[in-house]
Amino acid sequence: MPAPRPVHQDLVIGPQHKSIPAALWGSPVSRAVAGSPRLADFATPLLTIDRRVLDANLAVMQRWTAARVLDLAPHGKTTMAPALWSRLFDHGATALTLATPWQVQVARSFGVEKIMLANTLVSPGGIGWISTELDAHPSFEFSSWVDSRDAVRILRAALAARGAVRPLDVIVELGGPGGRTGARSTDEALAIARDVAAAPELRLGGAGGYEGALAHDRSAAGLAAVRGYLRSLAELHGRLAADRLYDTDRAVVTAGGSAYFDLVADELGGLVDLDGARGIPTRVVLRSGAYPIHDDGFYRSISPLDGAARGEPDHLASAMHAWVTIVSTPEPGLALFDAGKRDLPFDEGLPTAQAIRGRSDEQSARVLADARVTALNDQHGFLRFPAEVADELVVGTVLRLGLSHPCTAFDKWRLIPLVDDHTSSDPTVVDLIPTYF
Repeated sequence: MPAPRPVHQDLVIGPQHKSIPAALWGSPVSRAVAGSPRLADFATPLLTIDRRVLDANLAVMQRWTAARVLDLAPHGKTTMAPALWSRLFDHGATALTLATPWQVQVARSFGVEKIMLANTLVSPGGIGWISTELDAHPSFEFSSWVDSRDAVRILRAALAARGAVRPLDVIVELGGPGGRTGARSTDEALAIARDVAAAPELRLGGAGGYEGALAHDRSAAGLAAVRGYLRSLAELHGRLAADRLYDTDRAVVTAGGSAYFDLVADELGGLVDLDGARGIPTRVVLRSGAYPIHDDGFYRSISPLDGAARGEPDHLASAMHAWVTIVSTPEPGLALFDAGKRDLPFDEGLPTAQAIRGRSDEQSARVLADARVTALNDQHGFLRFPAEVADELVVGTVLRLGLSHPCTAFDKWRLIPLVDDHTSSDPTVVDLIPTYF
């Protein structure tokens, strides 16, 4: 399918774009980056994306899924950046996953033609808009999740009221105890599926869910919980097929956040049946959204493809970094830098001090070996360090920080510089990526 339209080159830069040089205000992105601006010209705080790392991550995941004959519908809510979504489609994605009807509207405005809403669609406005869009555009493919009989009833009533021409494709969602949304048993999911099968306004196209809410580490207990859930999802698919509840010529089984997609491949990969040799043709769709950006925190600790420490050549690495300036050293062993919760993610771990701009990796490692970010206020960060390096962490020092959790990094920035190499002593800005949060 065609990738989203790359229209951001015409975006005019202004004061609403945090830390972009005032000299670039009034210029479209295309003209601003044509002059190859240097990162040192930008103010701090600043979030950047490394182009080289980004493209390498995309290629790694494309190879990984292709080798296992899995489809990829990455979650677009991670970045809400159509300029990055287009790269997903260039690297094997067949669809885009989103979480809200508004996000679907953003994606449609950029020409995305195949969307999965990994959420239950119940708002009348959202149902009406999506149904109108489906009727007006035969090439638009859309599916939404359902996890209750009430949701089926609401969908039916809203679609019938507007005289929808095209039925809405739905995926019955299976959850797990203590998890997020989703039917809490296979029998409950089957009852929902039967309601869908009886509804002319709806069409059952698959089974799905989210395993990431059931564990938060790679302990034996966590992995067992995820595997058990995925086996239940496979069982649900088998029962839906056996009871002939699917109203499609190709069923979808979908799971896979960014932490346990290897287990999804292990437990659900055997369901892939492209030509229907074992029954209904079936595709398994991963929805991992964090892999293009990855991180230096939560996903680094849990992703099955973070193999850098083990020397594995095919691994993910963090493409996002923050740049901050020390603005105060009010007491021994403490520096305050100019970024806080309004600028940096903190929900899955605090940033880490990685490098000092203008210093070699060796010098940076020596100075920052025992330096720790201990807290974030709204606009300030606290860096604690040993007294013996105080002379090297003075007011005006620019630091590069490693970050955890791209989902809550990107939502704080409207325009993010794409740099050629974050490890360079003076990176070049090669593009400016707008977000739509």
